[in-house]
Amino acid sequence: MGILERLKQGLDKTRKSLLKNIDSVLMGKRIIDQALFDELEEVLITADVGPFYTDFLLEKMKEQVKRKELQQPELLKRVLRETIAEILTTGAAPLVVPPGGLYTIMVIGVNGTGKTTTLGKLAHLFKEEGKSVLLAAADTFRAAAIEQLDVWSQRAGVPLIKKSANADPAAVVYDALLAAKSNAVDVLLVDTAGRLHTKVNLMEELKKMKRIMAREVPGAPHEIFLVLDATTGQNAISQAKIFSEEAGLTGIILTKLDGTAKGGVVIRIAGELKIPIRYIGIGEGINDLRKFDSEEFVAALFD
Repeated sequence: MGILERLKQGLDKTRKSLLKNIDSVLMGKRIIDQALFDELEEVLITADVGPFYTDFLLEKMKEQVKRKELQQPELLKRVLRETIAEILTTGAAPLVVPPGGLYTIMVIGVNGTGKTTTLGKLAHLFKEEGKSVLLAAADTFRAAAIEQLDVWSQRAGVPLIKKSANADPAAVVYDALLAAKSNAVDVLLVDTAGRLHTKVNLMEELKKMKRIMAREVPGAPHEIFLVLDATTGQNAISQAKIFSEEAGLTGIILTKLDGTAKGGVVIRIAGELKIPIRYIGIGEGINDLRKFDSEEFVAALFD
């Protein structure tokens, strides 16, 4: 199965929620009127595009109708596609790991977003690109997280630095940095405890890890990725805003897109947060983490 077909399959629920509903609204319509826009508004809100971007998309359509550039209802879909593509392009910035030297990536997020699983898939992705990878199990608050990452490290064929549960996460990070440097590793991926912004001690622990990384490797951590669960909609947006303020973010990984009809949240994340969406998760398999490509994403939704 080709990349686009696999992506279409992964976005099937959103395709049905958004596109099929839009098609059913437009089918048989001969005039563009307020009633038609009201129906389109309902479809966009249901797909979790959000009030602001729903209004934005509708206004774009209305502008073209007023300018008489658009007179047939079925052409509204083209405007929708072009405008969504425009929004997503501003949020697209694929990760490029520079050659030479150690590149460090810290992965953060609350429990239940698929963070540890995503790290395993990310390790596999980098290895497939020909890079040497090391994983660090710095989520020591949950023994299950260490065990889970151990399983994924074996699946990806990537070594793992770990300690026992409740060990100092900063000590794990320190050991991982020493191992990465002595073995000339290309990419170090650091798992962290599932944090809620209200848990001050966990946020402080995160900052301590960042300080140690910066001390041992100039510019580290080079990336801080937040893993968000697409099925949580508005909650994902709130989490991203809080983590961005607390930890600083360089990218977002959006998981579980295959499990939701509300994939329209991608539009809100790209437009509202101005933080690049680096990867999307569209399934359970080790190959189901994809670099986010805005053109490919729009094609999978509309074509």
